[in-house]
Amino acid sequence: MERSGGRETVFQTTVKNGIQNPGLELMEGGNPEQSQKMQEVTQGHSLKDGLGHSSHQRRILQPFSKARCFFERHAGLFKKILLGLLCLAYAAYFLAACILNFQRALALFVLTCLVIFILACHFLKKLFAEKLIRCLKPLKNSRLRLWVKWVFTAASVVGLILWLALDTAQRPEQLISFAGICMFILILFACSKHHSAVCWRTVFWGLGLQFIFGILVIRTEPGFNAFQWLGDQIQTFLAYTVEGSSFVFGDTLVQNVFAFQSLPIIIFFGCVMSILYYLGLVQWVVQKIAWFLQITMGTTAAETLAVAGNIFVGMTEAPLLIRPYLADMTLSEIHAVMTGGFATIAGTVLGAFISFGIDASSLISASVMAAPCALALSKLVYPEVEESKFKSKEGVKLPRGEERNILEAASNGATDAIGLVANVAANLIAFLAVLAFVNATLSWLGEMVDIHGLTFQVICSYVLRPMVFMMGVQWADCPLVAEIVGVKFFINEFVAYQQLSQYKNKRLSGIEEWIDGEKQWLSVKAEIIATFSLCGFANLSSIGITLGGLTSMMPQRKSDLCKIVVRALFTGACVSFISACMAGILYVPRGAETDCVSFLNTNFTNRTYETYVCCRELFQSTWLNGTNTPSFSGPWADNEFSARNLASCCELYNSTVCV
Repeated sequence: MERSGGRETVFQTTVKNGIQNPGLELMEGGNPEQSQKMQEVTQGHSLKDGLGHSSHQRRILQPFSKARCFFERHAGLFKKILLGLLCLAYAAYFLAACILNFQRALALFVLTCLVIFILACHFLKKLFAEKLIRCLKPLKNSRLRLWVKWVFTAASVVGLILWLALDTAQRPEQLISFAGICMFILILFACSKHHSAVCWRTVFWGLGLQFIFGILVIRTEPGFNAFQWLGDQIQTFLAYTVEGSSFVFGDTLVQNVFAFQSLPIIIFFGCVMSILYYLGLVQWVVQKIAWFLQITMGTTAAETLAVAGNIFVGMTEAPLLIRPYLADMTLSEIHAVMTGGFATIAGTVLGAFISFGIDASSLISASVMAAPCALALSKLVYPEVEESKFKSKEGVKLPRGEERNILEAASNGATDAIGLVANVAANLIAFLAVLAFVNATLSWLGEMVDIHGLTFQVICSYVLRPMVFMMGVQWADCPLVAEIVGVKFFINEFVAYQQLSQYKNKRLSGIEEWIDGEKQWLSVKAEIIATFSLCGFANLSSIGITLGGLTSMMPQRKSDLCKIVVRALFTGACVSFISACMAGILYVPRGAETDCVSFLNTNFTNRTYETYVCCRELFQSTWLNGTNTPSFSGPWADNEFSARNLASCCELYNSTVCV
């Protein structure tokens, strides 16, 4: 009875759990025939009770199972069909938009061309990368490489000399900017840590890339128009910040108060950058730029990636891209990382500077041009004398964002930007207060010896005037530019750009250039040079920010960081100055400055910068004869509207030729 009861218990357990175990009955002493019957019963219960489906239910579900298997087998084909349909729909939409109004669809056209270019490069790399590598194998021959190197160097030098001779024949004052570049390079070489170890290939490639990009953006008409258009689109995009800030703070504060007008842009831009980082677009662009700089300049992967990252992120965020590699980097590589941080500005504050009214295309150009120059000058000041662990040509891979979805990325970006906004606001309050105190103290000390109006800005305008003149600024504009350059280095770039925007607003309003012997605004060329020279975090307060950020990532190398941070600050400042010299060489007048006759022939009633410039040109080309009848010279001599234009100009501005 006990064995029978035990066998029944095992059977029930077997049926309940849906387990087939024929050997179990034999272990309990049963015969094989009973075990086989029990196994069949167990299987029946397993199919019906364990799986919960009868044969009738299976027949009903069978078509769905077959359909599911069919879709799983052909999933790739269905994806391709769906993608093809979406592409056809977008192509139809794209063509309709371009046909209806191409000017309105210009942004869509540019974005579409950019995506097509990226996809084409991806497929061409897959198809022809190996063939291209095989074609370049002959260059591995050391003698052939040496010949190619010398031929390329000679062609570059001859081309530069010819370009300078031909281009500066009409504007010889541009040679001053070229002399400024040479002056800064000589100063940095004199301050170099290891003079004999300087890799001149890196230096000249960096300066050459900067110069080529400058020609593309500043000198060529398509490049200039493209970056002007890009700057306008960014301004339009940033204007959407008003919708959010007006809802939170109200229209009155947003329109009249700086803190509610410009600082919310940092939050909006931080949110957008976080989304782009989550999607992988920032990493992709940074890696492509870093790869190009690495193969041309011969720098290592980690330092190149950090400098390229500084185009988009700040001086403390860029080292996070290479955080696992920081502890093993050489002093020269750490110096390059620091220099890249000092020489560029973050994308978040770029939006704030644009909101001041600073030219967006000049800011974007300056930030991009600073990357190769920062690497070049860093290797000039602190050449590599150690063995780097990051010489691999494959580069460093950047991970995707840690957020689980795009909404979390947007929220984290906005939240993280709050700290930056608070930091900017606190620094502005503190430094402007300190500057006011310093100016009051200097004015008090100056009055003791009958020197009136002595301020920090006045001292900078005298001390830095020769350096600013070597950048290509006209001597009359040098005091004002030297003043804001000094404010940028000793205070910060926010205060400097704020002052520059005030000068620009005065110029655009069309007021007189000189009032009571004081210059009221800067020329367009001086503004552009000043914009380039201020584009960077190289100021004394940034030393603490850099040391604090890098020390938290590698505390064991704190002494090394303190040893090279001042040298990196000086190098980063010179990067901005050389970029300004490049802008001085490449600048050409545009707009009304080139054709005042056509401009004044149109009806004008308000004061603007263009009106002021052209009226001054007309005044200089006019003289009065004995009957007080005006006579004209130059392009105005044969113009039938010159007398009418003179009368209109005299209504707006005063001149000795106005009767």
